[in-house]
Amino acid sequence: MEKLGRYEIVAELGQGAMGTVYKARDPLLDRIVAIKTISLNLPRDEAAEFEARFYQEAKAAGQLSHPNIVTIYDIGKCEDLAYMAMEYLEGQELRSILGAESMIPIDRALLIAAQVADALQFAHERQVVHRDIKPANVMVLNDGLIKITDFGIARMRNNEVKTMTGMILGSPKYMSPEQVAGKRADHRSDLFSLGVVVYEMLTGTSPFVADNIHGVMYQTLNFTPPAPKTLNPDLPEVLNYIVAKVLAKNAEDRYQSARDLENDLRQARADYLEGATQSTSPGALPDPARPFVAPPAPLTREEDVDAAGGKPVEEEAGNALSDHDFNNTDDTTNPQIRISSSFDSTEATGRMAAFSGMEHEFDASSDSQKIERLKALSLAKQQTNEPPAISASTTWGNRTAAERMSGAPIELDPKLRLIWIGSVFLLLAAMLLLIFS
Repeated sequence: MEKLGRYEIVAELGQGAMGTVYKARDPLLDRIVAIKTISLNLPRDEAAEFEARFYQEAKAAGQLSHPNIVTIYDIGKCEDLAYMAMEYLEGQELRSILGAESMIPIDRALLIAAQVADALQFAHERQVVHRDIKPANVMVLNDGLIKITDFGIARMRNNEVKTMTGMILGSPKYMSPEQVAGKRADHRSDLFSLGVVVYEMLTGTSPFVADNIHGVMYQTLNFTPPAPKTLNPDLPEVLNYIVAKVLAKNAEDRYQSARDLENDLRQARADYLEGATQSTSPGALPDPARPFVAPPAPLTREEDVDAAGGKPVEEEAGNALSDHDFNNTDDTTNPQIRISSSFDSTEATGRMAAFSGMEHEFDASSDSQKIERLKALSLAKQQTNEPPAISASTTWGNRTAAERMSGAPIELDPKLRLIWIGSVFLLLAAMLLLIFS
């Protein structure tokens, strides 16, 4: 039986950019493990540097003990191979699930993304950045639990290996703009990559589509993708804002922590399931595919202040959409919506909404054709079932965040209405004077 160190190789699980992944047995502890190998077949000085970096990164990854991060048991070297032994996972890569399904059910997609965000928050708090979040590095176990793989290896893939081979071995489709531009990537780069994964799960297509790597990189740096709801009309409106914020080109405009993103994802999922439950008949099970039922028209910011006794609604730092409480203040149907500053729409959010009907600016491909079909389906559903959408005009900046979420119609101020009516009468009077003078 072939061995790698003390481990007995049982089967080959797959090939990766860095090496081979095996299923193996640890005879010392009598357990099944997964072993990922890294080739050290390099010039001596480069191999020594690479091996030292491998141990450093593996050690950092090995300290991440979290339910949503794969556990690393051991590291070692055998001839010209460095290897990492980790827990063996029973499940599927998210990549395989996305390949089999055009779109993942909304509640399931949000739950997957929230678990990934929770794991990233844990790693970021310990100064560990993944740098290669993508569906191939997200395992969905048979019980629904999510595990992120390749912590530690990802940093070497994007830095050392690129330097030594002159090739990009990362995943351009999921890279943040700063990674594409060759700038330093921090924890917010992980959030951008997760945003791309979320977009794929909710729409069935990537936000950045082109025929080659350079085209994808150009899209990442310059193209603002259509709002998710234009491709999947069953999505809650709030997901447009969450996705716009996490996919902002400028890292300063994105979520500044994975915890804020996780909170918004979980609250959006809870609101979606609540709306689906309310729209089903008594005794029926909620259908995750049913559209989100929007709450009644929200109070304006000024009415919010009045309802709170002349004081602005309290905002808890770092708890964005989880502050999204609907509380009746006077036994009427008017809700009070609280949204923290971490969720406030940025300029990127406005741009995302403005591109709701935008055509793709690149050559047709299988993915772009899929987008067009999804757009046609969306348009048909909107014409039969939905009221006209509000365009992203100059009125966007004058509406409150709550009004933008609910899609409430824009009403003309009473004073402006009186001025307009008075102007009409003055014009008529002037015309009469000209006629009879």
